[in-house]
Amino acid sequence: MTVDESRPTGRKRSPTIVDVANTAGVAIGTVSRYLNGHKIRRGNRDQIEHAIEKLSYRRNAVAAAMKTELTHMVGLTVPTFNYEFHGVILEHLTRSVRRSGRALLTYCHGADPKIMEEALDFFASQRIDALIMTGDAGMYDRLEEVVEQGTPLIFYNNDLRGLPADRVFVDNRGASHRVVQHLLDLGHERIGILCGDLGDSSGRERFEGYEQALTERRIPLEPSYIAAGGWTTSGGFDATKRLMALPNPPTAIFASSYPMTLGALGWLKDNGKKVPDDLSLVSFDDVPLFRLHEAGITAVAQPLEEIAEAITELLVARLSQPEHRVPRTIVLDCDIILRGSTRRI
Repeated sequence: MTVDESRPTGRKRSPTIVDVANTAGVAIGTVSRYLNGHKIRRGNRDQIEHAIEKLSYRRNAVAAAMKTELTHMVGLTVPTFNYEFHGVILEHLTRSVRRSGRALLTYCHGADPKIMEEALDFFASQRIDALIMTGDAGMYDRLEEVVEQGTPLIFYNNDLRGLPADRVFVDNRGASHRVVQHLLDLGHERIGILCGDLGDSSGRERFEGYEQALTERRIPLEPSYIAAGGWTTSGGFDATKRLMALPNPPTAIFASSYPMTLGALGWLKDNGKKVPDDLSLVSFDDVPLFRLHEAGITAVAQPLEEIAEAITELLVARLSQPEHRVPRTIVLDCDIILRGSTRRI
């Protein structure tokens, strides 16, 4: 049978949620939240209600029921595609999620709250089966809505406590404790730390591991040896500069991330200092570059492939048993890779 699509069928197309969003000038996800009874901004609510009245929109019960069906699409938000961590996680996750018969949709937000909101709206429009992300405190309310709407949530790298979500983390505190113990065993007592954001669970736990190692050896915590590096290379450079300008500078530094380690190495090179002759240096995060450094950089190696596999394991379990509501947490151990960037004093 041939259908002539040019002939009118006599049936007027019913307006959809997309039409409502376009008329109201808001994202599809915002309309979805309104229709599901969740709190949205008053201005958006007024625009949506006006659009619904103008279009005579009636919610389709069949379309609403479709939300319970799996699309086999999984969302992943990342702050950056850096290759020492998030980029490698993405590479492994893409493979492991594909093996489970699903596709991974990725959204890079650059730690911009507005783009994070856009990412959640985009994923809502795509009806993803689950969302994988690193926690961000500013998104708590929106993520609470995501969970309430029935989308499973899996956190990695940084936690957001209080939300019912599955989690995959490494033992940040234990690994940091061990690598700082290594410096203490070599006789270092003046040990500085380049901190990430202590509001992040990973930054806080790595600092706590550093603090625990010193406390166990009865070495007082020296506030001037605690330097914020903000997770960045430039922050690591400036923090190292501040530490090394102290009247009694540290003999060793623990950098809480790879970018901050690069910043420390940059300052040392610019100022004619060598590792480990002038300063012992250890890093959280290991990358191939560290093997190529003249001394070799001692580092905490996160099991990136295992993290991706564990996330996929939780994902498959959650989607195959949606009635199992108790969140699961997997904590993985890290290896300490000893190289030549530390020396005995």
